[in-house]
Amino acid sequence: MKKILLSAVIALSVAAPAYAASGNTSTTAGAAAANVIAPIVLTHTSGSTLNFGSFTTGTGGSVVVTSGGVGSTTGDVGFVPGSSEAADQFSVKGDNTRNFSISTAAGTVSNGATSIAFTTTPSAGSGTTSASGTATFSVGGTLTVVGTEGAGAYTGTYNATVAYD
Repeated sequence: MKKILLSAVIALSVAAPAYAASGNTSTTAGAAAANVIAPIVLTHTSGSTLNFGSFTTGTGGSVVVTSGGVGSTTGDVGFVPGSSEAADQFSVKGDNTRNFSISTAAGTVSNGATSIAFTTTPSAGSGTTSASGTATFSVGGTLTVVGTEGAGAYTGTYNATVAYD
C-alpha cells in the first residue's frame, strides 16, 4: 500500500507544476495604435474634356495639347480658324497633406468604325493634398492622325488613376 501511495504522490508532483510561488508570474499592459486614412477619391471636373480641337488631316501628323491647354500640330495636320483646344481637369480629395501618384492611360476617339489613338500626359506625376485634403491636376495629350480619317466629331475616353504613395 505504501508503494501505491508513494507512486501517487510522485505522479501528482510531476504532473502539476508549482505556479503558486510568489514572483513566478508578471502582467503588464501593452500599447496599440491605429491610424485611419481618408480614402483617396478622384473626380473628373464636370464639363471639362481633353479637346484636340478642329483640324484638317492632310497626309497625317499629330495634334498636341499641353497639360496647360495649349494646342499645336505637326506634319500635315493644321488647325482651322476658331479651333478650341483644352486640357482635361481632375480634382482629388483625400487625407490632409498626403502624397499621391498620378497616372493616365492612352485612349482612342471614334466616329463610327474609325478610331484615332492618343496618348495622355498629366500635369505632374505626383502631388500632395492641401491641408484641407484637396488637389487638382490637368491632362494633355497627343493625337496621332494618319490622314485617312473622315470628317466628323470623334469622342472617346481614357483612364486617370491616383494612389497614395
